[in-house]
Amino acid sequence: MLDAQIGSHLQAPAPWLPTDYNVAAHMVATLFSDMPRVGEAGWHPVIQEFKALIDGDPVVRMAMTAMIDQIPARYKDHHPRNPHELLAQLNAVLTMAPTYIPPDGLKQAVALVGTPFSAILIWTMGTAAGFAAYRDAKINAMFKKLLGVWSHFLSSEASTYVINPSDTGWQSASAQAQLHMEDFQYTPGALHWGFSSWNEFFTRKLRPGARPIQCPEDPSAIVSACDATVYRIARNVQRREKFWVKAQPYSLEDMLDHQFVDEFVGGDVFQAFLNPFNYHRWHSPITGTVRQAYVKEGLYFSQAPSMGEDWTDQDQSEAYIAHVQTRAILFIEADNQAIGLVCVMPIGMVEISSCMIDERIKPGARVVKGQELGYFQFGGSTHCMLFQKGVIRAFLGKENTSYQVGQVIAFAEE
Repeated sequence: MLDAQIGSHLQAPAPWLPTDYNVAAHMVATLFSDMPRVGEAGWHPVIQEFKALIDGDPVVRMAMTAMIDQIPARYKDHHPRNPHELLAQLNAVLTMAPTYIPPDGLKQAVALVGTPFSAILIWTMGTAAGFAAYRDAKINAMFKKLLGVWSHFLSSEASTYVINPSDTGWQSASAQAQLHMEDFQYTPGALHWGFSSWNEFFTRKLRPGARPIQCPEDPSAIVSACDATVYRIARNVQRREKFWVKAQPYSLEDMLDHQFVDEFVGGDVFQAFLNPFNYHRWHSPITGTVRQAYVKEGLYFSQAPSMGEDWTDQDQSEAYIAHVQTRAILFIEADNQAIGLVCVMPIGMVEISSCMIDERIKPGARVVKGQELGYFQFGGSTHCMLFQKGVIRAFLGKENTSYQVGQVIAFAEE
């Protein structure tokens, strides 16, 4: 049997935020220690627009105020006390790139990535009011605008300031030990490794040969679409389920945006998580023809209320967000009739929400196993692959098994 862990340096699951509150609070304090303080007159226009919405809509103002008020007292050391402070912090992070936070002995056992929006909002997401606020259409639309502004900054040269050799820079020895830059296309001796923006660095391309395809001549072999760690494998998935309950069962109608649902009833879902140091592009698990490929707009900072009021719930809400979060949906008809129709679904998590489909991936396009389909901006996230009933003989791995692009995850029945 193939070994799912044969990659040269596979990464174990790693959170975007720490699970220990003291470490998380320290991280927030570090992120905002040098945060510029500007008055309302100096706020970005998108923040001014958000303020106008809060001031002018009593329901929005109630939701935004309540979710801040409901942050437990023990979590309020470094967090906004009212919507005005929240807006001031959001204004500051519009020009912040994700920072590298190295392991820190007793305080922190693993390296982290300082994602600035989450550092501000994560405390409100796990409150009763926050569960509702982040599903509010008006509030969600404003966060979409904020993330658009942030994306523009992350695509600019100004965002490269974090690609440096300092202890908290992405060129530090500690960061490089986890990035494995030898797998990627970059210029070792150049300023910022030759990258012109944060997004160009984080969506860096593989060097030729870095992810060989296993069993390339076997049409029944299905390979991993991403460098990722298995979150869940579900079999006999149903058309409609209560995906918001604690077990977070998969509900095909909601996941698939009501497209090709009949084809997948009784089939399987393979979901895997990309940690902050994984490669962030997605590839085709099969050879075939694209039937549909589009981005389904959805929520950005919602998490499953059934998981309880906890700031770490986004990592525990991955099945839930597959139904509601902004995601790419790609249907590919395999040349191998035993495989049939496959859905590849990259899903955004919190500010890691930008799913970019390659311009060549359109209905009717031919793709070969291992061909690039698109990428996440800002970093990693989670993704699902869906298979029709009776297609998969057996999945090779299980929960917490790590794969690289091109490694076989399953064989189809012949």
